[in-house]
Amino acid sequence: MTTANARADRFTQWARGRWREWAITLAAFVLALLVGAILMCAADPDVAGQFAYLFTAPALPLGAAWAKVSTAYSALLAGAVGSPTALAATSAAAAPLICAGLAVGLAFRAGLFNIGAQGQAIVGSIAAAWVGFALPLPPVIHLVVAVLAGLLAGGVWGGVVGWLKARTGAHEVIVTIMMNYIAGGVLAWVLTTDAFQRPGRDDPISPEVPASAAFPRLYEQLHLGFFVAILAAVAVAWLLDRSVLGFSIRAVGANPHAAGTAGMNVSATTIITMATAGALAGLAGVMAALGPSVNGVPVPLTEGLVGTVGFDAITVALLGRSRPLGIVLAGLLFGGLNSGGLAMQSVAQTPLTLTLVLQALVVLFVAAPQLVATLVPFLNARKAKVSLTGADA
Repeated sequence: MTTANARADRFTQWARGRWREWAITLAAFVLALLVGAILMCAADPDVAGQFAYLFTAPALPLGAAWAKVSTAYSALLAGAVGSPTALAATSAAAAPLICAGLAVGLAFRAGLFNIGAQGQAIVGSIAAAWVGFALPLPPVIHLVVAVLAGLLAGGVWGGVVGWLKARTGAHEVIVTIMMNYIAGGVLAWVLTTDAFQRPGRDDPISPEVPASAAFPRLYEQLHLGFFVAILAAVAVAWLLDRSVLGFSIRAVGANPHAAGTAGMNVSATTIITMATAGALAGLAGVMAALGPSVNGVPVPLTEGLVGTVGFDAITVALLGRSRPLGIVLAGLLFGGLNSGGLAMQSVAQTPLTLTLVLQALVVLFVAAPQLVATLVPFLNARKAKVSLTGADA
């Protein structure tokens, strides 16, 4: 009976801790929407001009503000989840964010700041795209080899950072930032070589990746890569919670000195963690290189193909508390903001950059849990201390 009561108490404490984390995250999102609504009204001259009549005819400005905000957010919601096509677009935008977010989040759990997911994604896209357009292989084998090439390239790029950290003590933040610049320079250079440049073209663009090396499209922009990203999240969850390596990663993240005293190889754990994180970020680059576009074929390799997925992944990992499930949900949220922002711009004439402001506001409030607890009275400020990196979980 005592054991059962102890288990019940532990479960109650766990549930309370998780409830506070999710409540603060939800409150942060709501506060971001409220601040975004204020900015939206202030940026619209017609709506802002109506507030001159706030005290003489209060219904006039409030009605105009409500019409503006409701139209914009309704369009955002419809563009993100309002139809099967919208859901497909959201999933396509979320897939690379989930993979790169897992890369950043896994490093966070080991106490490492992987700011180099951008560079790891770039080298992953280079390797995957080259295998795609340069090697004539059978359909299924072609895709598998291209994906493995991207994973290997990203893993090596991240493993170098882990080796430098473990063997020389170099700070991973500085090293990963420099590796980002190197990866960008490598991409710019290879696109000028005969091996990567499209025949008959002088601009930096690669040949098209054939359909045999592309992720099969299931519906509109929904493709197999999204489910690969979900499987990657499941694999990371198993790694962290059910494996010896995962226990070492969490122990090193909580206290590397204590982990070393307990007999764990901190250097090996650091190298393996960064290599695994690099492979996950490389998978994000694979999504960009092999994911079908609107016309069903992958976008050719260019300098801007990966975009800023590695930097966006930092916010995804922070919002997801560096936990696989949270990262998946955060990736879907940001994917919905990206796809819904286009609809919001066309329907409500709202600048697309407002979605970036909303993302920044969400991260700002999530990074300041005590501020959220202060603004939302039912959240106790003292009990609202949560871990952004999850290293102590």
